[in-house]
Amino acid sequence: MSFQRAARAALAGQSGLPRILVAIVVVSLAGLSLSCGNSGGSGTTTGRSLNAYVTLPSDGSVRLLHINGANGVITLGAKTPTTENTSPTGLALLLPSKKFLYVANSRANTISTFNVASDGSLTLNGTPTPAGSGPWAAVIDPSGKYLLVTNNYFSNNISVFSIDTGSGALSEVPGSPFYANANPTEILITPSGKFVYATNPNLGTVTAFTFSKVDGKLTEVKPGSPYFSGAGAFGLTVDGSERFLYVANPSASNLPLQSNTGNISAFSIDPNTGALTPIQGSPFASTLGNGPASLTIDPGGKLLFAMTPGSSYSIWCFTIDSTDGHLTAVTSSPFSFTAGTLFSLIDPSGNYLYIGSQDGTAIEAYTYNSLTGAPVIVAGSPFSTGEAPGKMVLSQ
Repeated sequence: MSFQRAARAALAGQSGLPRILVAIVVVSLAGLSLSCGNSGGSGTTTGRSLNAYVTLPSDGSVRLLHINGANGVITLGAKTPTTENTSPTGLALLLPSKKFLYVANSRANTISTFNVASDGSLTLNGTPTPAGSGPWAAVIDPSGKYLLVTNNYFSNNISVFSIDTGSGALSEVPGSPFYANANPTEILITPSGKFVYATNPNLGTVTAFTFSKVDGKLTEVKPGSPYFSGAGAFGLTVDGSERFLYVANPSASNLPLQSNTGNISAFSIDPNTGALTPIQGSPFASTLGNGPASLTIDPGGKLLFAMTPGSSYSIWCFTIDSTDGHLTAVTSSPFSFTAGTLFSLIDPSGNYLYIGSQDGTAIEAYTYNSLTGAPVIVAGSPFSTGEAPGKMVLSQ
């Protein structure tokens, strides 16, 4: 089974979902990666409690989660009513108001808008908005004015919607959807809102755009885009200073130096154009473990974590050189803890690392040492979500 086919089967939970096959053989799944921005944590500093949301593709619903800031423990909140044949995957929360949650329904080709109550509970807001074919990942620009959604199956584009911050209503901007090369999948927008990057697993590339804060228009960076990253290019993350972009290539070969599969490409970002330049020494790989697909950077911007499937050598950790973006594996990495590649997130306080696993209906939770990256299991982990998780977002 191909990388992207496996990912879609797990997230969509629907065998009849139309798919484009990826000619890459790897047992791994896709993840949503985020970067945050302050100081790294070790689980010794109490963070504030917060809510989170996770899509449940096979159930056609979204579940509220409560995260205890003192210990990282997750407890289940309410679940939205099941809606058949929707397969919700990507989701984005409007910040800082936290009034609306947007969910991409990959099977229904729609985007659902939910009202968020003061207790975090969700209520469907009106009729879902039409999207492209197979909407997959969603992100909101830093201004909170626009929602961007990758259309993964046949559309090969990205839809951009303006957000009515009063009602939550979505209106597609002029020119949308914007062509994004074959099968755009994961997506991120840089902290300044200037640039947008989307991975193309079929091509092993990253498509780069400049983003207009005035009208929401995406303009592909030319010449240059799409940029080659590696086989199955999927999860991606950017450092807080938006100087460096990192991309997980789950099925890239590391021969002749190493026999394991999968690595991480590192690029410097031109601050004026958004153009990407490979960093010297890229791609970077762990000595053991296969198929990294989800990446996240700790809030301090010092550590990059890469997640692979299973429990053997599954968490890779690197230090980031603040001068040139070079990655260096920390001592004892890779760590043989249970991980997964559906998503990986670090809470805003930098205390806890949460990982979505394709092997169960649960979320793995860890504290980590802010200097060494060494993870420690949170008591009670893994935390069941009732049904297999898709993607997750924190309320921050």
